[in-house]
Amino acid sequence: MVVWILVGVLVLFFIATYVVYRICFGEYRLEKNFTPEQLMPVGEEYVGYEEMIMRGIKRVWDAPCELVEVTSHDGLTLRARYYHRTDGAPVVLMMHGYRGNAFRDGNGIFYFTQKYGFNLLMPDQRAHGISDGKMITFGIKERWDCKTWTEYLTERFGKEQKIMFCGLSMGAATVLMASDTGLPENVTGIMADCGFSSPKEILCSVMKSIKLPAGLLYPLVKFGARLFGGVDLEEASAVESVKHCKIPVLLFHGEADTFVPCYMSRMCHEVCASEAELFTVPGAGHGMSYCLNAPEYEAAVDRLFVKSFGEDACKPVK
Repeated sequence: MVVWILVGVLVLFFIATYVVYRICFGEYRLEKNFTPEQLMPVGEEYVGYEEMIMRGIKRVWDAPCELVEVTSHDGLTLRARYYHRTDGAPVVLMMHGYRGNAFRDGNGIFYFTQKYGFNLLMPDQRAHGISDGKMITFGIKERWDCKTWTEYLTERFGKEQKIMFCGLSMGAATVLMASDTGLPENVTGIMADCGFSSPKEILCSVMKSIKLPAGLLYPLVKFGARLFGGVDLEEASAVESVKHCKIPVLLFHGEADTFVPCYMSRMCHEVCASEAELFTVPGAGHGMSYCLNAPEYEAAVDRLFVKSFGEDACKPVK
């Protein structure tokens, strides 16, 4: 009898662990024939900015692009939209956020690259959109995907092709983690908007924000990631990676961000080994810094472009 009780407890434990694993790390797909309107984020922080956000989404949606793909280090087919503007111009690689998409998360950088005629690559992250994969790993495996896309761009356009990384939310953490993957010298800058400091830190932060006991639940989440996904959530972090960074970094964060707290970008800024600028926006929620302070946000991006690509490359196209 005791044996059967123990077996039952173990079965329930593994079922619970799997359910938690699927909730935290499960793939995210949009409907097959989704519309731009379905990409509009929902939340109080977006109220009053819907028109501005939708205009940006449709700008990306309507632009012609080339669908490209690569094979990841662990055998997945990853897909991206490539927007070619100018032969020989720098390329920006944009990584979207957790359960996000490039149309929404990348519409800001789309505008900035369009302004200067830069080329733009916007992948669907693994387990998102049209890329393969069953598990979102909070930047652990995605950082190597970022390097794989860099290798694709370098092979396609040459070793002298300058590349800058850009990311929002989990995408920001991804590009910061990628800074410590042995990148080639043609990667010349990183822009990270509202990124988290580490997978553990953001998972515990979200648990606490919804009144769940992080101290008890995080070990279960970590175990599930290891058991069902083969991923160690503490294998890498943005904070540890930027301690070895060698290229200019620009960090943005809204001071009223209740999803990824602003202190996480401050942590990265404090320990970054390379030249780093932190720009925070009072009153801005998650991913809303540009909407609340577009002029200064754009000026900061322009400064990073000059540092990354040189002043001669940063002339607005007519």
